Amino acid sequence: MINETVKKPVTIRPRRKVSLPTKRAASPVARTVRRPARAAAEADSTPPSRQTYYSAVGRRKEAVARVRLYPYTAGDIIVNQKKVSNYFPYFEHLQKAESAITETGLKDKVMATVRVGGGGTQAQAEAVRLGIARALVQFDPNLKKSLRALGFLTRDSRAKERKKYGLKRARRAPQFAKR
Repeated sequence: MINETVKKPVTIRPRRKVSLPTKRAASPVARTVRRPARAAAEADSTPPSRQTYYSAVGRRKEAVARVRLYPYTAGDIIVNQKKVSNYFPYFEHLQKAESAITETGLKDKVMATVRVGGGGTQAQAEAVRLGIARALVQFDPNLKKSLRALGFLTRDSRAKERKKYGLKRARRAPQFAKR
């Protein structure tokens, strides 16, 4: 007996086109943000729900500040959901953080929200200043010359030196014992 296999007709289905997610181009141009409605208590310090902003990053030592600058909006600088005067209680740090906006005379024309972390308060204040200055240059390129002259666009690259093997810190040697 011969075992016969019955061949069934095969239907060929057309292939489906699969669309892969595309990467959005990360450009320093203005972006539009859409936010959900918030409580009325927070409404005075938060930007409107749909508005153009300019974003920039400022760094100093271990501190990193992510800045969003909202043009044509009179408001204060908000740092980690607090007013800048509450976040930086020392006058010197507060003055440093606000200096880029006050020196350009745009205090009543722009609003900034900042997320900052790492480092100490001094480094955070300088990181906020650099981030705001970079965002202001994106907003108005004519400000670059004056901000550069004030030193607000220069990234201070000094950081803590790494610890070396056999030493207590980067260069501090263990105390010498004679006996």
